[in-house]
Amino acid sequence: MEIDIDVLKKFEQGLNPVKLSKSPIKAKLLGYGEISAIFKLENIPFALKRLPIFNSTNQAKEYLELHDEYCLHLKAAGINLPLWKGYIIEIPNRPVSLYIAQEIHKGENFVHNALGKDKARDLETIGKVISEIEKVWKYNKTNGANAGIEIAIDGQVSNWTILNGKLFYIDTSTPLLRRNKKEQMNPDLILQSAPSFLRWILKLFFVNDILNRYYIPSQVYTDLIGNLHKEHQPELIPEAIQIANKYLKNENEYLTEKKIEKYYKEDKLIWTLFLGFRRFDRFLKTRILKKRYEFILPGKIKR
Repeated sequence: MEIDIDVLKKFEQGLNPVKLSKSPIKAKLLGYGEISAIFKLENIPFALKRLPIFNSTNQAKEYLELHDEYCLHLKAAGINLPLWKGYIIEIPNRPVSLYIAQEIHKGENFVHNALGKDKARDLETIGKVISEIEKVWKYNKTNGANAGIEIAIDGQVSNWTILNGKLFYIDTSTPLLRRNKKEQMNPDLILQSAPSFLRWILKLFFVNDILNRYYIPSQVYTDLIGNLHKEHQPELIPEAIQIANKYLKNENEYLTEKKIEKYYKEDKLIWTLFLGFRRFDRFLKTRILKKRYEFILPGKIKR
């Protein structure tokens, strides 16, 4: 997976995160993450995840090493991943950016895009997604435990694709990995996309809770099933709950429709407010302070 790094440098140099149409190298925007945006550049047959969050090249190198280790653990657990390679781009007077190139998958192959055609098939697919996630917990109890390693996963259906009957996990850009119970990713990096006036309160009250939930099976499945609302497939929720509960050993952890509804309403409110604050922060930086804003924000999200 080789890419001409000069092309990435030219793209990053000319990128206008607020008005993409004004960037000299045209790119198709494929999607968004909390700290990344995903592009397709002409003549480059890969998806490119851009993370403009680093204060130094060494910091980006450490993150890339952690990302690659995380991916290797996911593969060792039996999770299929697209081919990947990281590229570090440094432009003077800007944050260092990491581009993670991934083998590109067609939009129609993403699980969330495939839902809604046949309910029985949809539930079968959700069952397969949950079965794949279970490999992570099994790995943590066996192979990982021997080395003090624990990995986590964001199991939302939009993070999975289907290719030749196999599920592939594509959301590896946030490496969720603990060594001897200590989170290896620097949580301050996640906060780089947050408005500066919110970072202290997010770090104090929310960041650890957000990261921790990805290591707890019942919370991962709650997030997965709750976000079926976002994918406009609420009719799948009752049966999806039954599927998830088969994997949960403790009755206190069993999911219910009431729990799912409560979680999704809270989650929707939090992320709606957070995106609103980010847009306000972008306005302050670009319009008032006349500074560059590094992150690409989505438009209105229909939930």
